[in-house]
Amino acid sequence: MATGIDVVGQLAPIAFGLAAIGSGIGVGIIVGKTIESVARQPELQGRLQTLMFLGIALTEALAFIAVGVAYIPFPAP
Repeated sequence: MATGIDVVGQLAPIAFGLAAIGSGIGVGIIVGKTIESVARQPELQGRLQTLMFLGIALTEALAFIAVGVAYIPFPAP
């Protein structure tokens, strides 16, 4: 029977995968919507690009937090 530490160790790769999938989807949506916006109003490209990079940074930060939480040693129940 697996102890609490073993279960957390087995769930860490799942957390990594979900974090990567979630941030990948989020970045794809952000970039896609920015491209659509620039196509509609090219004069706003500079402002939209800045906002896009800010959104990408925040989205990737959530993935890094998820990876960091996966390394926290939780006590066995």
